[in-house]
Amino acid sequence: MTEERILKDKRLGKNITDEIVTRKRALNFYSLVNILPDPDMVLRKQGKDIRIYKELLYDSHVFACCQSRKAGVLSLEWDINRGSDKYKNAEFIRELLKKLDIHKLINDILNATQFGFQPLEIMWKKEKNGQVLPEKVVAKPPEWFCFDDNNHLKFRTKENYFGEELPNRKFLCPQSNPSYENPYGERTLSRVFWPVTFKKGGMKFWVIFTEKYGMPHLIGKHPRGASREETETLADNLEQMIQDAIAVIPDDSSVEIQEANKSSSAEIYEKLIDKMNSEISKAILGQTLTTEIGSTGSYAASNTHMRVRQDIIDSDKKLVETTINQLIRWIYELNFASEEVPIFELYEKEDVDLVIAQRDKILSETGVQFTKNYFIKNYGLDDEDFEVLDIGTIPSDSAFKEFKSIETEVLGQKQIEDLFDFIKESELPKQAQQMLSPLINLIENCGDYDEIYEILTDKNLHSKKLEDSIQKALFLSELMGRSDGLE
Repeated sequence: MTEERILKDKRLGKNITDEIVTRKRALNFYSLVNILPDPDMVLRKQGKDIRIYKELLYDSHVFACCQSRKAGVLSLEWDINRGSDKYKNAEFIRELLKKLDIHKLINDILNATQFGFQPLEIMWKKEKNGQVLPEKVVAKPPEWFCFDDNNHLKFRTKENYFGEELPNRKFLCPQSNPSYENPYGERTLSRVFWPVTFKKGGMKFWVIFTEKYGMPHLIGKHPRGASREETETLADNLEQMIQDAIAVIPDDSSVEIQEANKSSSAEIYEKLIDKMNSEISKAILGQTLTTEIGSTGSYAASNTHMRVRQDIIDSDKKLVETTINQLIRWIYELNFASEEVPIFELYEKEDVDLVIAQRDKILSETGVQFTKNYFIKNYGLDDEDFEVLDIGTIPSDSAFKEFKSIETEVLGQKQIEDLFDFIKESELPKQAQQMLSPLINLIENCGDYDEIYEILTDKNLHSKKLEDSIQKALFLSELMGRSDGLE
């Protein structure tokens, strides 16, 4: 069977390498001069564009949730290959990202989670040395853009309402969970449109309710034969009394104060607003406990909610990394085409430091000395912040116990031999002499074995230091033997 017969369906006369299901052939698909309509159901029903979602950010709870979600990523540390100098020009890229204001760039990229997508225009500049580098990256309003039938980004202009094509390597366009059907992405603000709308309505009626029942009702009484003018004057006086608590009325009129008691009805509005806030929190953050304490809850529930929030942060982190790595690839394509491209990473500094610090502590207690450059690279310290001193630390027993779990290859052969010589030539003889010399003198002056036994059990004679040194020496001997066996 030839390759042509394999790829082609003889019955239908079509190749399996061809795209069959396309928008233009679909029965229920419609487009406006090669513009892909935005499938957002909220926008369709409102007959507006995504500018209505920007108004939602004026709601205090929506804004707080969006800022909290962004803060989860903005609080992370960033680097190129986690500080590694493996890739050529990696340090150059680090400095370039700093000049581009990486914090603002990350914040702009995260707007894609709110509006579905976020076009970012790259302002390239040709340097004197011939390199073409981004001078700045500017976030542009997404309502100015659309997508065509091939899911390509297009810019709507006054001259071309249906959008014009954009050049390659000019626009970054992070998208939140895009699909073939919806390149405009998933919008969190679309999910909170109706909760915010209902919340505004509930707040409006709650304010009216509070004005109506929050203050006591004043009932004015006037004689039956009072004229319309006298009635209106009394009503005006009562209205002023509500504002100033002062009123002047005729001596044949009276005022009755009736307290309003509608607390149970007021709770309806409060519950409505709390419910809408919960829906907003779930739509943006995936949970509620980080923005709303609530009346009940548990430690296990809060942990579950935090794990859900962490999953969303990880997803947003990947969106940022993907976008910035695309920018780095374009920089390398224009300037360093033959070189391997480094990777931009976001990470939590505390987690990395904890692992490195524990490892370095164990190694330093076993005699390994690190250089100043090592501390600068792995701990983000400045050169003038510290000095590395040689204090001749003797390894502790606890360090040796932890060190047993580390492979022999961690310590080089020379370090093992140096440590062994240190204990063999200085530590053991000194401690043995300090303990055994007075012991021998005491034994020589004893008259019988009972007296020797009492001396040996005397609390003033301590052998722990000697035992620790022997244990360390035996352990180092084992390491030397294992190292010799590996060669």
